[in-house]
Amino acid sequence: MALIAIVDYGMGNIHSVERALRHAAPEADIRLCNNAQDILAADRVVFPGQGAMADCIRTLDEAGLRDAVLTAAKTKPLLGVCVGEQMLFERSEEGNTVSLGIFKGEVKRFQGPAFDAGANQLKVPHMGWNPVKQSRSHALWRGIPDLTPFYFVHSYFAVPAQAELVVGQSNYGGLFACAVAANNIFAVQFHPEKSAEYGLRLYRNFVDWKP
Repeated sequence: MALIAIVDYGMGNIHSVERALRHAAPEADIRLCNNAQDILAADRVVFPGQGAMADCIRTLDEAGLRDAVLTAAKTKPLLGVCVGEQMLFERSEEGNTVSLGIFKGEVKRFQGPAFDAGANQLKVPHMGWNPVKQSRSHALWRGIPDLTPFYFVHSYFAVPAQAELVVGQSNYGGLFACAVAANNIFAVQFHPEKSAEYGLRLYRNFVDWKP
């Protein structure tokens, strides 16, 4: 039975993530983990995040979980969600925050005003359903049609320094990376736990993934 740790550092929609994972993989042992030993003992790790980047980094460090997340990112399948994706990069414009630096690149704020194809002004934060263009194939896209809508709530987005990291893009006043992957890491800006059938499918694919 796979042991899946959801990193619980006081930030993030962890209970919704837990419910979605339990629904997608009822046979798995899914635990909210707030200590390093449990994270390191897990077979797979989900790293969620929600709120201001500076608060997420601060609470991660206060919980003593930074090193465990960095180790997990090197040694086992890891799924980053929302700010959990953004934290994998080097820094964020939000509070000029230095982050984990697992991926090269930075996190930037949507610049306004921006408009959609119908000349409607787009609001920040970006909130709601948006199609995701799969930039390249990946095991976590299995069974998910290209341009499937996923649910977003965010004002900032990651800008990877390496284009090959990008596995998914969406459009909000312009294209932006909304899914990145390398080796044993897959991370998304959108919320699979709020994205109905195909969000659950992405979680199921993560449980089955053998990078």
